[in-house]
Parts: sequence; structure tokens; C-alpha cells
Amino acid sequence: MNLAWLFIVLITVLVFSILVKLGFWQLERAQYKSQWQQQLSQRQAASVLSYSQILNSAKDESLTGFKLSVTVTPVSSDIFLLDNQIYQGRVGYLALQALQVEELQPWLLVELGFVPAGLNRSQLPDVDSISQPITLEGRVYQKQINQMSSELMAENAWPKRIQNLNIPQLAQLIDKPLANLVLQPNNLDNPYPHPWQPIPLSSQKHHGYAVQWFSMAAVFAFLMGYLLFRKLKQSDK
Repeated sequence: MNLAWLFIVLITVLVFSILVKLGFWQLERAQYKSQWQQQLSQRQAASVLSYSQILNSAKDESLTGFKLSVTVTPVSSDIFLLDNQIYQGRVGYLALQALQVEELQPWLLVELGFVPAGLNRSQLPDVDSISQPITLEGRVYQKQINQMSSELMAENAWPKRIQNLNIPQLAQLIDKPLANLVLQPNNLDNPYPHPWQPIPLSSQKHHGYAVQWFSMAAVFAFLMGYLLFRKLKQSDK
């Protein structure tokens, strides 16, 4: 066997190892998503928390899925529109409003719901804001920051279109402290739906991807093994 074929064998082993490793990585992700889904179900079945209890939760623990009851006061009617949202096949915005809770506590970002976008991007939709003090109940969530694209990129006009849900930058923009979470209420009297997808890919999806990677590894190993077998057979002749 010459050096060229030795090189091919080494590349084959390397590619096969990478494919198998990707398969096991998907299985690990599936296990994580399964545990995360179970945790979300437990939180939805747990009692409703107060705002102080939410704020006093462990700083390194994700708060997504906890139920919250809180009384908020609208100091401002300004609306943020989180861009590039899709709900039931429609493109639009997720409308958000920053509301005061108590004077010495951080303000709370409340999701007003999904608002479809018009054909003309220069015309932003009118959104019904919360205009009176109200007690809201719902579930909270936290979005993971995308290290590749996390800047707020807020536009000048109101309602203010933003590209990422960067809460620290939102707090700087409104010059108010903001809790690092969003409340998705279930008792708002408005026509906007509330998309809920705390887990972007289910554990079943990851299992499916794992099967694909393992299948690719098996097919690749079979093809390269067959070529190597033919090469060795020709060498014997």
C-alpha cells in the first residue's frame, strides 16, 4: 500500500470519527432537552411566584417557565418591536413594554404579543400598550444571547424596532433598571397571540439528527471499506 492510500485511510478514520462524534453530540443534546422539558413541566405545575421571589432566585439558574403574578404600572407607553419574528407562517414583531413594579425594584419587560408586519417595512404597526395599573399573571422566560449577533440595534422612532432582545442595552436606552427576564401574561385583554417556544428543538428532533449522523458514518465507512477492499484485491493480483 503506497503513501497515497495510507493517507486516504487516515482521512477515512478521521471523517468517520467526526461523524460518529456528531451523532453522540446530538444524543447528548436530546438528553438535555428531555430534562429541560421535564423541568418546564414541573415549573408550570408549581405555585405562582411573586416578583420578589423571582428576583431572589439563584442568579445562575434559568427562570424560564416559572409562573409569576405581579402588579405593574405604566409610566411610559413606549413600545419595543422585536424584529424578524414568525408565528403560524406570518412574519412580524414581538411587542414589548417596560413597566414599573415598585419604586425600588427593577422594571419588568412585558410581552404584549405577536403583531404581524405590513408589506412596507417603513410603516410600523400600531400596538395597544398597557395604559393603566394592572395585575398580570403568566410565565416568564429568558432568551439566550447569541454571541454572533446580540446588539440591540434600536431605531430612532417609536414604536422602536430592535433586532435582538438585549435587556442590559434596553435598560440603558430607557435609563431604568430592568429585570433580566420577560413576562408573557395570560390575562391581557388584547388581540395579540403569545408564541411560546422555550425549547427551539425538541429531544425527538435531536434523536432524528443523531440517526442521520450515524447513518452517514455507516454509509461512509462501507463505501471506503469497499474501495479499500478492491484496492487490496487488485494489489494481490
